[in-house]
Amino acid sequence: MTPLSSLSELLAALAQGKATAQSLVACAHARAKALQPTLNAFISLAEPEQSAAAARRADQRRAHGVEAPLLGIPIAHKDLFVTTDLPTTAASRMLLGYRSPFDATVVERLAAAGAIAIGKTNLDEFAMGSGNEHSFFGPARNPWDPTRVPGGSSGGSAAAVAAAIVPAATGTDTGGSVRQPAAHCGITGLKPTYGRVSRYGIIAYASSLDQAGLFARSAWDIALLLRQIAGHDPRDSTSVDCPVPDYPAILATLPPPRDRPLVGWRIGIVPSFLAADGVQSDILAALEAARRTYEQLGAAIVECTLPAAELAIPAYYIIAPAEASSNLARYDGVRYGHRTERYDDLFAMYCQSRAEGFGWEVKRRILIGTFVLSHGYYDAYYRKAQQVRRLVTDGYRSALEQCDLLLTPVTATTAWPIGAKANPVEEYLADLFTIGPSLAGLPALAHPIGFDAAGLPIGAQIIGRPFDEARLLAAAHIYQQATDWHRALPPLAHL
Repeated sequence: MTPLSSLSELLAALAQGKATAQSLVACAHARAKALQPTLNAFISLAEPEQSAAAARRADQRRAHGVEAPLLGIPIAHKDLFVTTDLPTTAASRMLLGYRSPFDATVVERLAAAGAIAIGKTNLDEFAMGSGNEHSFFGPARNPWDPTRVPGGSSGGSAAAVAAAIVPAATGTDTGGSVRQPAAHCGITGLKPTYGRVSRYGIIAYASSLDQAGLFARSAWDIALLLRQIAGHDPRDSTSVDCPVPDYPAILATLPPPRDRPLVGWRIGIVPSFLAADGVQSDILAALEAARRTYEQLGAAIVECTLPAAELAIPAYYIIAPAEASSNLARYDGVRYGHRTERYDDLFAMYCQSRAEGFGWEVKRRILIGTFVLSHGYYDAYYRKAQQVRRLVTDGYRSALEQCDLLLTPVTATTAWPIGAKANPVEEYLADLFTIGPSLAGLPALAHPIGFDAAGLPIGAQIIGRPFDEARLLAAAHIYQQATDWHRALPPLAHL
């Protein structure tokens, strides 16, 4: 089976008549099924006949001159976006068999653009995890080394793109759940500004942090996707009503790398991040090489400080579980979701249903969240964490007044072996560099910058000002024109 090319290459092949939607969708289905035993990237796949029918309609529309930006492109959705055509489980026993009566806004908009969803991808249960190990359906695996994690929580989506099963996939990012899998799997991943993309139809984890995100091979492909899903949605009260730039058009006007297109840009580095405990030496070396490349492309490199940045993780792991405790209270076995078969009264039904339906990591975060919201502890923990969140936010925004972008690691290490982080605190610390932008609601993008000595991908994170995704995409696109790390495919992709 030939691995699928990048999104932009597939669109060109369709436009030139060198490929059909039917051939692309059939290839995606075949690759998904063949690689599923190795990667466990999908929780559910569309029926082949259903996808084939959608592909035939796409080819007929194209033959009749109908245009749509993503017409005939196979994609995958993280199984946290509700869909009418496929089950939605959030990788939890609690939602086995659930069928949504409506589609998430992101799902709707990509379908309207002509994309064909071939399946729903694996994740950490209710998006709670950094390795995709906390799934009721078993861990997803990294295409570069299936004994290792793909990152979490959107690991299945990242693995599906990295293994060239689909050219693009959706994810969600609460504290790093798009950027970290993108880095571990050697692809490009974007967390937009909070409010840029509708959250309607995303199963909630932490509502003040959750944001829809995207995976693809390149920044150019991300731009093509973001143009379709960004924009105000009246069904989401946190969706911001502001103009959406034409991201691909902006990238198309950029000068080539030889003209040093980043002249006049200031890119900030954070020395305290580079000196943080446990950062792998290969990651520091790759980040230094990326810094030099950005400098050769014309950018001025400046040092920035991020006051209170070290407090981001403790603040996040109070705020996010508190919101999770509230959001997951609805799963009680009454209206929908898992209901225990044996109970004596209503209270016993609640308790037993939730005990059976939720996995251990979800239970842990619910308990933490309930505790910090309880009487006598709210002010000491939750209110204090919100105050720290403001300090972290102010620090990032102050730094971004001194520069146009921040360049940081995505992770302290490359992908770890499955089961290696048995202590949950070790896993929480994996989010060291990604949580700050989430608390601040900032856009951030991860892109490949090299490999470690074991051949595992390394990513860099670039962080921008609110609603300045265009600048993030431009920087990454220029970098990717000057380098080819984003073109690398794992050997498994050629199977």
